[in-house]
Amino acid sequence: MTPEENYIEINKQSWNNKIASHLQSEFYDLPGFLAGKSSLNPIELELLGDVAGKTILHLQCHFGQDTLSLARMGAQVTGVDLSDKAIEQARLLAKQTQMDANFICCDIYDLPNHLNRQFDLVFTSYGTIGWLPDLRRWANLISNYLKPNGQFIFVEFHPVVWMFDDQFETIAYNYFNSEAIVETETGTYADREAKISQKFVCWNHSMSEVVNSLIQNKLEINSLNEFDYSPYNCFNNTVEIAPKKFRIKHLGNKIPMVYALMATRYAG
Repeated sequence: MTPEENYIEINKQSWNNKIASHLQSEFYDLPGFLAGKSSLNPIELELLGDVAGKTILHLQCHFGQDTLSLARMGAQVTGVDLSDKAIEQARLLAKQTQMDANFICCDIYDLPNHLNRQFDLVFTSYGTIGWLPDLRRWANLISNYLKPNGQFIFVEFHPVVWMFDDQFETIAYNYFNSEAIVETETGTYADREAKISQKFVCWNHSMSEVVNSLIQNKLEINSLNEFDYSPYNCFNNTVEIAPKKFRIKHLGNKIPMVYALMATRYAG
């Protein structure tokens, strides 16, 4: 079996391998979160608005900080992730914070075998779609889980970012989804010095692939914005231009780093 064919198991092991490091990292600031700090950023908070009383499906939720931040805002949230160790920690965090949230461990393409209901909102953010080979299936899943007139809120690293090598010095990868990318990394974006190593399989997805996948699955694009910074210091050679706003030092504001999209599921 090729890595592309076995990507689910490879990536599950990869994310399981990162959990211990992520829980201890300054990047995720677990003590601050447990003390009441929200893990959500202004970019997504502006799109989410008032979620009190709303039902939200959070896809690829990692160990649940954003899911539980939404619950703290009054939403009824279900988080989904491939990593069993991440979901184990998410459930533990829910108990520690006394938040009522539901967590499901599965590959999101398999979610219909685990969940049968519709939501007011579907949310996913930052470094999620690169782990998925087929965005039409992804968009169809989102559409099916949204109530008529429900909204999809999506924030993601810009596809231009993934064209560069790790040091942002050369164009190393295709902008378009041409093939699976199979690599091994040491450390992790949350702790580059972590004494771990993991293989992973991912895919690049162009802006047109994202937008057209949604449009073709009964989702009307309401807004699409691009940002010349990342709210996370998860890349090499960065400089902080303002609190929680990071750019690639030698590229300045010349490239987009994040985009945010809102879409509505139309009836029919």
